[in-house]
Amino acid sequence: MINVLLISFLLLGIGVAIALVRDVIKHKDALEKNSWGKTGVIGFVGNFFDTLGIGSFAIETALLKFTKQSEDRLIPGTLNVANAIPTIAEALIFITIVEVEPITLLLMIIASGAGAILGAGIVAKLPERKIRLTMGIALLITAGFMFASKMEWIQGGGIDSGLEGNALIFAVAVNFILGALMTAGIGLYAPCMALVFALGMSPKVAFPIMMGSCAFLMPIASFRFIKEGAYNRRASLATALAGTIGVLIAAFIVKSLPLDMLRWVVIGVVIYTSVTMLRAAYFPKKA
Repeated sequence: MINVLLISFLLLGIGVAIALVRDVIKHKDALEKNSWGKTGVIGFVGNFFDTLGIGSFAIETALLKFTKQSEDRLIPGTLNVANAIPTIAEALIFITIVEVEPITLLLMIIASGAGAILGAGIVAKLPERKIRLTMGIALLITAGFMFASKMEWIQGGGIDSGLEGNALIFAVAVNFILGALMTAGIGLYAPCMALVFALGMSPKVAFPIMMGSCAFLMPIASFRFIKEGAYNRRASLATALAGTIGVLIAAFIVKSLPLDMLRWVVIGVVIYTSVTMLRAAYFPKKA
């Protein structure tokens, strides 16, 4: 079952790569004017720390916003398309090296993908003001989870590698919701990790579950965003390439870093970006 899952991820990755490259070539004369270099660095940094467990969406949203590398309305689609391939690389690595009960892993991954189908169809058609409102609220929620985790308010964690019965049903339902919210820019890592802890599974199990969930839902969402043209093509291609390199370096060379201070910095940046998004939604002329 795990081998079938890994092969599925590879096929999804190839599919996203083909769709992205074709779309970039098709629109090569109308590509966005943002910088290849800046968006590549953003992708590298975001996915480097994503592999170490911090998450990439909040970091990349802040950097894209601060460096003015994407229109706000295109950020949700860009995050999903740009990070699909690097996240698949993460999932292949962590599902291979961390033992997790196959049924739990498979059902939670499928649930997240089903949620993404629902979410991407809605988000891809939202006007810019609603995108700003959604992302502003999303970032506040993300910062809340990060702060709660940092303060150790989210208690739990055990030694189980899987779930059964009502606990499994609950986990699948929550991951469906998280999959839908992921397409709007709410990172799945922090709430999924909190879910794993709360249900008594081993903290290590959170990595293959959350990375596998994202590796499945992001390509599904990406196909819809690419079809609708609701993403930044140049930023997505640069991030996908540089981000994959960031994943490999973090996973096989760096492996771990003292991240306590960085987490506080990220929380502060995420809150500031959230306020900026909400201000732009309510006062567009001042923004």
